[in-house]
Amino acid sequence: MHSSPDGRAAQVRTFHHSRYPPERLAAARAQRGVRVSACLPARECAATVGEIVAKLARLCEQAVIDEIVVIDAASRDGTAAAAERAGARVLQEAELMPAYGPVLGKGDAMWRALPALRGDVVCFLDADSQDFPAHFATGVLGPLLCERDVSFCKAFYRRPLVTGDTLLADGGGRVNHLTARPALALFYPQLAEIRQPLAGEVAARRDLLWRLPFATGYGVEIAMLIDAWHALGLDGIAQVDLDEHRNRHQPLAALSQMALTVLATIAARLRAEGRLDDEGLTGTLEHVVAERPAHESLAHGVAAAGAPAAPSGRGGA
Repeated sequence: MHSSPDGRAAQVRTFHHSRYPPERLAAARAQRGVRVSACLPARECAATVGEIVAKLARLCEQAVIDEIVVIDAASRDGTAAAAERAGARVLQEAELMPAYGPVLGKGDAMWRALPALRGDVVCFLDADSQDFPAHFATGVLGPLLCERDVSFCKAFYRRPLVTGDTLLADGGGRVNHLTARPALALFYPQLAEIRQPLAGEVAARRDLLWRLPFATGYGVEIAMLIDAWHALGLDGIAQVDLDEHRNRHQPLAALSQMALTVLATIAARLRAEGRLDDEGLTGTLEHVVAERPAHESLAHGVAAAGAPAAPSGRGGA
């Protein structure tokens, strides 16, 4: 476990989004010469993506964000058109890095998007959030732009669950509470304080993302967290309280597959660390967890995707 200089166990730096108003972020960004990209993987999100992009466009006007990119999964409900009308640059996931075959899920879309993003800092956001507030973006960007030595930031929040006429104030995020957090507490106790390891709201320095592999599906968030911790140590990670998050809830059948993928992703990392004997598990893990390699290990011509062939390296706090 990482320790502080006085010998105490290190803790994850935790902040509240109110610490980072747009004007503070704009000033910090200008001082450091940092470019910021907001990226939203989207599938059938026409009902929400337009409002989200409009809120982010206001942050562009306030000099917090440089670009908004929506990565659409060939949505049939008009997601791409809604995002474009609101001011986003829309890319179809299947057209990004096509030499790598069919897109294998959200994490794969994020991985393929990275060479096409122009920012030194990248903020990934969910495109299906209801009543999206701008502080979902400013909150996770804040520690990277305003705090010392932070290269990776996760969101956390309360997830209300509505069942009929009943509202459970913190009843959502069932896979997070019942699978991800207990598994981290057991196998990665250093990360047990991360309150929403599966949160889709995350910001990171581009040069860090360039060095990380990407799990292709539901496991992308938990994989990115563990891999970022290995790369940075706890001191390079922060989490930010965004208050409340509302989005659509999935049925238990879908959550079962998500939980399996999360566990398999953790198991794959334990195996790579030599902490898990994979006898009898190899086929299962390879079936459930497909990953894309770190971009820095590839020799593909990413400049053709509309971005530099390597991250600029600017923006250290």
